[in-house]
Amino acid sequence: MMILVTYDVSFKNDSGPNRLRRMAKLCLKYGQRVQYSVFEIEVDMAQWTKLKNELITVMDESVDSLRIYYLGNNWERRVEHIGAKEVLDLNGLLLL
Repeated sequence: MMILVTYDVSFKNDSGPNRLRRMAKLCLKYGQRVQYSVFEIEVDMAQWTKLKNELITVMDESVDSLRIYYLGNNWERRVEHIGAKEVLDLNGLLLL
C-alpha cells in the first residue's frame, strides 16, 4: 500500500533538529522524499505498523505534527506529478 507521510517538527527547543533528522531517516528507509518533509512510502501492513510506531516514538506530540494519507494499492491513479523533480518508480527494478 502507498502512504504519504508528512511532518512538521518544532525547533522551539534544542532537540528539534535531531528529531527532524531522525524522522527523515526513518522515512527514507521505506520510501522516497518528494518534498522537504513529505515522503511517499510503499509498505505492507507489518512494515507500516513498525514505521508508524517508530515515528510516533521520535516525535514530540506536544509540539510536532505528523500527517498520514493512506493512498492504498491503486495509488498510481491518485497521484499526479508536474515539475522538475525526478520521481522514482517504487515498483521498478532496483540495481545494486
